[in-house]
Amino acid sequence: MKPKLLTTLKTYTMPEFGADVLAGITVAMVALPLSLAIAIASGAEPAAGLVTAIVAGFLISAFGGSRVQIGGPTGAFIVVVYGVIAQHGYDGLVLATLMAGLILIVAGWLRAGSLIAFVPEPVINGFTIGIGVIIGFGQISNFFGLSLAHEPADFVEKLPALWAARDSVSWQSFGIGLLTMVAIMVLRRLFPRFPGLIVAVGAGSALAAVLMLPVDTIFSRFGALPDRLPMPHLPQISYSRVIELLPSAAVIAFLAGVESLLSAMVADRMIGGHHRPNAEVLAQGIANVGSSLFGGLPATGAIARTATNVRAGGKTPVAGMVHALTILIVMMVAAPLAGYLAMPALAALLMLTAWNMTEPHKWRDYMQARPSDRVLLLLTLVLTVVADLTIAIGVGVAVGLALRLRRREVPPADWHTPDR
Repeated sequence: MKPKLLTTLKTYTMPEFGADVLAGITVAMVALPLSLAIAIASGAEPAAGLVTAIVAGFLISAFGGSRVQIGGPTGAFIVVVYGVIAQHGYDGLVLATLMAGLILIVAGWLRAGSLIAFVPEPVINGFTIGIGVIIGFGQISNFFGLSLAHEPADFVEKLPALWAARDSVSWQSFGIGLLTMVAIMVLRRLFPRFPGLIVAVGAGSALAAVLMLPVDTIFSRFGALPDRLPMPHLPQISYSRVIELLPSAAVIAFLAGVESLLSAMVADRMIGGHHRPNAEVLAQGIANVGSSLFGGLPATGAIARTATNVRAGGKTPVAGMVHALTILIVMMVAAPLAGYLAMPALAALLMLTAWNMTEPHKWRDYMQARPSDRVLLLLTLVLTVVADLTIAIGVGVAVGLALRLRRREVPPADWHTPDR
């Protein structure tokens, strides 16, 4: 239960501090555009993404059980957050996030972090791929600059709506989006340790501004970004509202716990360390409570940002805390500049993020797995896309556990940590 920060500070050195500061700033440059894009894709104000990255990112590093975990808003939450906002409003999402945080705190105290081993891997892969599909298709309108009077939240209804708006394609938006996408891929390949995301998104947005292209920006769609954190406050709480939001809170808590522990496992593999799962779950609870009090989004450990932290030389949780403080400084100093980020450029970033979430390099392995695992993965994937994430997780876990009981005499397959 002891945070890794307290352990690492006992032997902390100035060289480690220098490495943590550099890594934290590097990760902040990656997290900044991602946080804005994830908030927008979730149906929230872009500022909510920054608030989450600052508050939750700081708390996850301060109280977490991993040396190098980076926390904040992630793509895994986009689907459930969008649905909660559409059904219950943003205040409903804040309450659901608060409830999810409390659930995770209780789970941490009950030492439930090790229970991730009982969640079937095909279920995790299935809903992750499904979320990637939904995110990717959800960004088509911004990427192509389509004019839609109303974009349905439901995936099945969204497809005909996008097709009906095909004549409104803005080739300027498509050009900026495509240029940003290519720039991100090139910079990742040539300079993997360089924060190419902010450079690519900034360059695409700057080009749109210089050429005065008719392309939507954060400012034109949402107005000016705030230059400070809001005052903390509690959402409206009532018994009926708590009962109504309990399923959503449970899904948020489940996603936060699974994603953070998977990210910590990936970090362990990269640094040869060992995280403390119960402390990590407890930290996720504290971070989500903190994020909700400031009006932020649900948060968890972010696999891609954690990997960036390791590659940039992060040594201790101080790097994650520096990352959060760096975003706060940028928010206070350069909020007007962030308002000029172009929506097609952010859409390109999210579409690549969605593609990476599906882990295409593992598709062949998935199709060569045992038939029951293939069916479980496809079942969870399809239910995630066409039905509901709550249903997908519930059905997937139930069927997966039933299959595990059926073949309990068979040794379990090796656990493979994701490489998102």
